[in-house]
Amino acid sequence: MKFEDEGYIINVRKFGEKSLILTAITENHGKISGFAKNALSRKTAGIYQIGNKIKIDYYSRIDENLGAIKCELINPLSVNFLSDGKRLNLLGCFCSLLNLCIPEQEALDDFYSYSEGILNHIAIDDDFSKIYCLWELNLLDYLGLGIDLSSCASTGVVDDLIYISPKSARAVSAEAGKPYKGKLFNLPQFYLDENTVSDNEDILDSLNICETFLKKNFFETHNLKFPDIRSRLPELFI
Repeated sequence: MKFEDEGYIINVRKFGEKSLILTAITENHGKISGFAKNALSRKTAGIYQIGNKIKIDYYSRIDENLGAIKCELINPLSVNFLSDGKRLNLLGCFCSLLNLCIPEQEALDDFYSYSEGILNHIAIDDDFSKIYCLWELNLLDYLGLGIDLSSCASTGVVDDLIYISPKSARAVSAEAGKPYKGKLFNLPQFYLDENTVSDNEDILDSLNICETFLKKNFFETHNLKFPDIRSRLPELFI
């Protein structure tokens, strides 16, 4: 198999003295991994940073084998994260979840362009934490584990939705949820309207919701370990 594509680096593992095993999400070929020879030379080391956008030249003699990757830098996006601890941690979470949740060489379609836009917004926007949380919400949907926010799970009403049930992954209205509020998640209102202003409490609610459903419905069912960087993320918003 041989192809050219564009994408974003989401994982690198050192191989030998100067080479890497690189993983990227690509526009047309989904998630791919390959051997990048001499990637850690002085001339090219800056290319191979998570978050960077690259042009990829991929070649494998046998489809099942690990291919060889040559890269050219398109956008050194990673530099936008280095001076901000929260942004840098969100980048790490973004890349770790993609690396673990997305299967190899399965077309991402609209989720690629959506994730690309989100990554660029996290790099520069003031409300980057809320933007990241919306990406996690959409990741659940992409994995077929989406939260139903269309109406109350108990009564069917569509107004005054302020909770989420941890059992059904559905919204619950204020009235229906009142007797069980201690057992329900608070529904971040920016889930319903992306223009809603958020605070740290909303971000913590969202991180708790998405972590719960990702762990229970994806990581545990696939016998995968939830990434440590994501487990520690709420500490930055307390």
